[in-house]
Amino acid sequence: MIHPSLLLRRALQADALVSGAMALLLVTGASALAPLLALPQALLLETGLFLIAYAAFVGWLGSRGALQRSLVLLVIIGNALWTLASVALLLSGAVAPNALGIAFVAIQAITVGVFAELQYVGLRRSEAAVMA
Repeated sequence: MIHPSLLLRRALQADALVSGAMALLLVTGASALAPLLALPQALLLETGLFLIAYAAFVGWLGSRGALQRSLVLLVIIGNALWTLASVALLLSGAVAPNALGIAFVAIQAITVGVFAELQYVGLRRSEAAVMA
């Protein structure tokens, strides 16, 4: 267990907030966003549904007084993989987004990558909890 640094706690909370907002946007607006971004509606909707659970988990984690290092690492690694997968999606040819769709995917990838970095730095600043 670790005592989270203020940076780690805030990075987790911000990640949960942004992920929750993105989940709401994608779940409620997938049908409107799909033609605007030239991305598959199913991809947008399923991503939004995943983000509901993710935001709840990260929000819960960010509210704990002491954290399991392994859970924090899971979030950091997951965010890093999400960033790489987003770039891979754009390069793969599996989707053919327009310029706005490319920007949408790229901006969220950058945002998630920044969260991963902030969480990593915050984890390194955190102190190990003293087990009595």
